[in-house]
Amino acid sequence: MRSDVDPAVAPEAGHGFRAPTFALLLNAPRPPSLWKEVSGSLRGAFLPELGNTTTTLPYSFSKWILSILHGLFPVLDWGTTYSLSSFKSDLMAGLTLASLGIPQSIGYANLAKLEPEYGLYTSLVPPLIYAVMGTSRDIAIGPVAVISLLLSSMAQKTVDPAADPAGYRKLVLTSTFFAGVFQTSFGFFRLGFMVDFLSHATIVGFMGAAAIVIGMQQLKGLLGLKHFTNSTDVVSVIKAVWLALRHHSWLPPNFLIGSSFLIFILTLRFIGTKRKRYFWLAAIGPLLSVILSTLMVYLTRADRHGVRIIQGVKKGLNPSSIEQIELSGGALVGDAAKIGLICAIIALTEAVAVGRSFAAVKGYQLDGNKEMVAMGFMNIAGSCSSCYVATGSFSRTAVNARAGCKTTVSNVVMAIAVLVSLELLTRLLYYTPVAVLASIILSALPGLVDVKEACNIWRVDKMDFLACIGAFLGVLFGSVEIGLLAAVIISFAKITIGALRPSIEMLGRVQGTDVFLSVRQYPSAIKTPNLLIIRIDSPFFCFMNANLIRERIVGWATEKGAGKIKAVVIDMSKVMSIDTSGLAAIKEILKKLPSSNIKVGVVNPGWQVINKMKLAGIVDENAGSWMFLSVSEAVEACDVAMNDVKEGAFSV
Repeated sequence: MRSDVDPAVAPEAGHGFRAPTFALLLNAPRPPSLWKEVSGSLRGAFLPELGNTTTTLPYSFSKWILSILHGLFPVLDWGTTYSLSSFKSDLMAGLTLASLGIPQSIGYANLAKLEPEYGLYTSLVPPLIYAVMGTSRDIAIGPVAVISLLLSSMAQKTVDPAADPAGYRKLVLTSTFFAGVFQTSFGFFRLGFMVDFLSHATIVGFMGAAAIVIGMQQLKGLLGLKHFTNSTDVVSVIKAVWLALRHHSWLPPNFLIGSSFLIFILTLRFIGTKRKRYFWLAAIGPLLSVILSTLMVYLTRADRHGVRIIQGVKKGLNPSSIEQIELSGGALVGDAAKIGLICAIIALTEAVAVGRSFAAVKGYQLDGNKEMVAMGFMNIAGSCSSCYVATGSFSRTAVNARAGCKTTVSNVVMAIAVLVSLELLTRLLYYTPVAVLASIILSALPGLVDVKEACNIWRVDKMDFLACIGAFLGVLFGSVEIGLLAAVIISFAKITIGALRPSIEMLGRVQGTDVFLSVRQYPSAIKTPNLLIIRIDSPFFCFMNANLIRERIVGWATEKGAGKIKAVVIDMSKVMSIDTSGLAAIKEILKKLPSSNIKVGVVNPGWQVINKMKLAGIVDENAGSWMFLSVSEAVEACDVAMNDVKEGAFSV
């Protein structure tokens, strides 16, 4: 035994073992408790100066308040350097954004089965709140197609919007309030992983199916139908359209107007895409369509010949809706909470994805937790001012970025334009054809169907594609809830299968180095004679996989080794979490292999793992002669021990 090993620290430690590294491994501090991690997250989310728990500098009350304000309101940071040139850019971007957002908002309110003014309300209050609390410079806030579909498809199962419009509005506003509460909680408690339950593949499938369902729902307006199915599945919609065509209940003038302006909008978008300097054509296409179609119907009185019109938008600013938020219990509150949770997650997923994509292009950092809090506050405020769930829109954000926006002031400009419209222009929308609103929504859908990305998912990961297609088919042929549930179940099944069948690799040394790699992945890696080096490639060593890992290690060492294996090194550096089943498996390995005259070494378990091994008495029972910081150190000790004639030189 080496003279520099302190017997008090590592009694009977094997030859070649380094006492200092042993002390590092076993004398590490205890990992932080759950409460300490949560409180540290809360401090770090909005008080970066206090996020480091080791900070001992005095922190005055005024500075603490100032730090909170800067954390909650990023406008206090960038607002001090805001310039006139930035305002000019934001002004033009905001006006361009309004030309697209106003007609879209009216159309999305129709999709949500609400009165047209509710779409405009949602484009007024939430953008103002986000402008002072959000961290994205480009994102455009307002109602979006997917959330409008989510709300209508789920809320109408509880309250029929045609039979009880007041009760339906109450349910939607209460759901919006809950969505805001959930989003704020996700941000404050750093629960962003809740959003990650919906993987990228799930979102691709969900968005694609939602776009198709939304498009088919617009056939009601495009064909001028008075009665249409409330179901969102494709079979019910096709059946309703077929019956309408068969019984001649559709009105051709509506289809003519709607399809003509759909072609008009898509043509302007094509020109704006091909010629970058004409990008504004794509933005004003919907507004021009509303103006021209409204004027046409008014001059020809086409509404008397079967053209369906929206018949006005209520004038005035957002009325208070606090009294309509139902929190006193009952079935409605439970349904509202469920709808709010689903909408909160989908809205955050879309907004954060949009914000991060544009932040990456422009080279600035997006704070995900602050985004969640900003989205939550704006939806809580929106629910109190007659708004339904708002989030970031990809199509409007793209227009905002192309128009040269510099900050969130462009959202303020858009909100002011909406305010002016609500006060002065609502009477002019009386003759706006419903078919044109349908064409505006239809024109925004192609970007939601990403066939190229779905093909890429299939090529890269078949299980991810299964989640993608599960969400797609579930939404298309079932409902939104069924599609999301199917995708989440498939995703969890993928995780569970990975945990049940973890990869356990045999390692070999790269010649001339102390690097040990998988012999399957790197055939040139050389196995060490009489020594089995194993790496557990799973972050979890738990009840789901403990027996498999134990049987695999013991089997390789005893059965396949046929007496040739003299020592086993288990690399646990990738194992971050362990439960009592995993601890029991380790105990059995440490007893069974030595009984077959096979020495055992364990390499660098994770922080939580080594702490639980101490608490379970495994480390104390077996001293320190089998614990190592690196594979090369363990192999060195094993080589010395196997060549040592002394009994117990490296034993458990």
